[in-house]
Amino acid sequence: MTESQFNQVSFVDIGPEQAGQRLDNFLIKVLKGVPKSRIYRLLRKGEVRVNKGRVQADSRLKEGDIVRLPPIRVAERDAAPTVGHQLRNYIRENILFEDDGLFIFNKPSGLAVHGGSGLSLGVIEALRAEYPQLKFLELVHRLDRDTSGCLMLAKKRAVLLALQEGLKHNKIDKRYIALAKGQWPKGKSTINAPLQKNTLQSGERMVRVDVAGKASVTHFKIRQQFATATLLDIKLETGRTHQIRVHCQFAGQPLAGDSKYGDEQFNQTLKESGLRRLFLHAASLRFKHPLSGDMVEVEAPLPSDLEKVLKNL
Repeated sequence: MTESQFNQVSFVDIGPEQAGQRLDNFLIKVLKGVPKSRIYRLLRKGEVRVNKGRVQADSRLKEGDIVRLPPIRVAERDAAPTVGHQLRNYIRENILFEDDGLFIFNKPSGLAVHGGSGLSLGVIEALRAEYPQLKFLELVHRLDRDTSGCLMLAKKRAVLLALQEGLKHNKIDKRYIALAKGQWPKGKSTINAPLQKNTLQSGERMVRVDVAGKASVTHFKIRQQFATATLLDIKLETGRTHQIRVHCQFAGQPLAGDSKYGDEQFNQTLKESGLRRLFLHAASLRFKHPLSGDMVEVEAPLPSDLEKVLKNL
């Protein structure tokens, strides 16, 4: 749908990929540039209708529904971001798994999962630009900008909802490789500490251990020990924001290269070994495919820059 169509009453046929979505979420996506307060006002006044009837914001759309949109001014949208030649090649060479319902992408460190906060281009925008034929493409979960490795994107709403439900109930095996400060004790295999998310006045998100926070569980296994650091295999039982980073900080053994929760002196030492980023890599995923029922097992090899750091250690 183009912006000019919003200058008059328009009708949208709901297809299978929109089915099951809340009406307000559908409108927020379709009417990009329109403030949410304006969208909810249109709904309250009955100016948006489904199958000619008034509807609530939380109504679920069904395939075959017809949504009536009133004339509405839509803010001018920015031009779609262009994907550079280097990123285009990286994307094509780093799709770890693809079928009709799913992408698993080996995300590089330094690339955000989506644009925003001054970034026009993230993984989701780049993939949508590269695969314009896909009517539906959404992030199943997120990785921090500095974290590399396995990232899932759904091509169908049913796959998105099923995988998010699987993550919520710990039915997806997510493994990470990380380098932590110091000698990790052999007996410290699990950290169970609730996490609370806070937003500072600057807008920066910080997470800390807090009894009032959400339950958060991380499992650790020593992979290799060095004189000043420990390489860890990590399994997430929950998937909170910055969970691994904050749990390692809480244990007194923050991650190498972590500028937010890390040890500045330790990070400076690791720079001499060639570390220029957070040493955290989403190494593998294992889960039952929502469509086929087959087990999907995917691994993302440790990036060469991190391998070099280990050799230098």
